[in-house]
Amino acid sequence: MQHPTAGRLRAEGDASVAYLPQQHHTTLPLTVAEVLTMGRYRARGLLRPMRARDRATVAAAAVRLRVDDLVHRRFGELSGGQRQRVRVASMLANEARCLLLDEPITGLDLPSQEIIFEVFAHERARGRLVVMSTHHIDEVRRCDRVVLLAHGTVVADGAPDDVVTAENLATAFGVRLLAVVPPAAPDADDPDAGRPVPSFALVDDHGHGGHGDHDDAAAPAGR
Repeated sequence: MQHPTAGRLRAEGDASVAYLPQQHHTTLPLTVAEVLTMGRYRARGLLRPMRARDRATVAAAAVRLRVDDLVHRRFGELSGGQRQRVRVASMLANEARCLLLDEPITGLDLPSQEIIFEVFAHERARGRLVVMSTHHIDEVRRCDRVVLLAHGTVVADGAPDDVVTAENLATAFGVRLLAVVPPAAPDADDPDAGRPVPSFALVDDHGHGGHGDHDDAAAPAGR
C-alpha cells in the first residue's frame, strides 16, 4: 500500500480488504471450482484442506453469482462475463469487510453486469464497503458517493448528482460536454429507478452536440 501524499491512512489489516484487479491472465488449467476456493486461502491457509464452512461459503458465493453450474469447467474456457462472475464469487468467499474493484464490469455483457451490481448492492446493505473504479459515467448512478479524479487530483467528491455535471466532466476530461437527460417513468417500488440519468456527448467549437450535422463529433464522455 502506497504512502498517502497528505493526511493519514489507517488500515485494519489485510483480512479486512479484498482486491479484484481489472485484468486476470492465467495459463494454468484451473477449474472454476479451484478458482473459487482461492477465495478461502486467507481463512484456511494455502495448504490446509477445505473445511465444511469453507465449502459452504464458496458454494453460497457461486450461487449468488450464478456460476454454480460451471464449477467443473475450465476457467479459461469461459466467456468474459462468466470469468468475471467467477472472480467476484471468489472475492466474496474471502468474506472481507471492504471490497476494492478495478473496473469490475468493463466489457461485460449486460446480464453479467446486472448480476454483479445486484451482489454489490446486497453487500452494501449488509454493511460492507464496496469501492470501485470506473470510466463509465452511467455506472455512478448506482453509487452513494463518487470521487471524480483527473491526473491524480480530486475534481469533485460527493453524491452522484452533484459530481457528474457537465462542468466537472469538462474539467476532468479537458473537453466541453453536453448533458442529455432522458425522460424516466417513476417506479413505485424503487424511487431511484425512475430518476433520469444524464448522458454526455462531446460538443465542438461551434456548440454542436453529437447529433445533426456534426454526428462525427459525438463520443461517450467516459472513453
